[in-house]
Amino acid sequence: MQRQIQITCRNIWKVFGPNPEEFMERHNGKPSPEAFKAEGYIGAVQDVSFDVYTGEILIIMGLSGSGKSTIIRCITRLNDPTSGEMDYEGKDLLKATPQELIELRRHKMGMVFQNFGLLPHRDVLSNVAFPLEVQGIDLATRNARAQEMVDLVGLGGRESYFPRELSGGQQQRVGIARSLAVEPDIWFLDEPFSALDPLIRAEMQDEFIRLQQMLKKTIVFITHDFEEATKLADRIGIMKDGRMVQLDTAEELVLNPADDYVAEFARNAPRERIVSVGAIMEDLNGTAGSAEHALDAKAKIGEVAERVLNSSVPLPVAGEDGAIIGMLSRERITKALFGKQDQ
Repeated sequence: MQRQIQITCRNIWKVFGPNPEEFMERHNGKPSPEAFKAEGYIGAVQDVSFDVYTGEILIIMGLSGSGKSTIIRCITRLNDPTSGEMDYEGKDLLKATPQELIELRRHKMGMVFQNFGLLPHRDVLSNVAFPLEVQGIDLATRNARAQEMVDLVGLGGRESYFPRELSGGQQQRVGIARSLAVEPDIWFLDEPFSALDPLIRAEMQDEFIRLQQMLKKTIVFITHDFEEATKLADRIGIMKDGRMVQLDTAEELVLNPADDYVAEFARNAPRERIVSVGAIMEDLNGTAGSAEHALDAKAKIGEVAERVLNSSVPLPVAGEDGAIIGMLSRERITKALFGKQDQ
């Protein structure tokens, strides 16, 4: 079944400097690193292309200055890209008028940023209802919708609290509730949990997973934390110096990194929770084995490690239909858990 594309980005450039458009034109739309350095321009995003599928969590990550946050600002047109193409549900985002952009942001896009941006003089319910107020929705309707969102993020009973009376994690929940109040089709989150303590951060990640299971939003999420990305993402894009180095599943990034930069990101990844049995199994080589106690190809290797490591012979692996499709040995799972998998 073909996946539906919600956002398309093609050859996106965001250049900062005195005259970015003229600079790009002079270099035939593809300036070299030497040209940037020689002329004092900054290529915050350089020739980046990707799709965002409906209902997926796409995480874009990289070190500070890699361009990950600039990409979100380009898609939402908080910063217009210098060149490239962007479509939202088949419509050219770069041709949207200012009024059309306002309507998109009010009704289609939800945004959550690292600084919670709560209004200190408004209580929780009023903060959550604020974007609906901007839309001109009547008081009773917006308060009812805001109450639903407050309950959804687990803040029921704190509707009358002010931001200063809430913990960091609770403030972040208010920010999430506010962004969901407009019922966005696509949700942008820029390092929303990075300012939180580790325990609260883990709690918010679990809350995020719970919300996504219920709401099934299309999400573009920015982080610099690879473990956070592997916990939340359907796919992960890794950026460096304004370029998308690799965009793939966490499993592929761990087993088949595009270069040393990606490999370094994935070096300490929790492989036992990322890599599936099917990704590292060996061919049958004519031996089918018994299907009765076969390993599930979709299982993560951490779930089956004890069985495989305690077996003196490779164990059979079964596909969705129950048929044996491969074998998994102690040597193979040891390499997957503790070292680079043979190509």
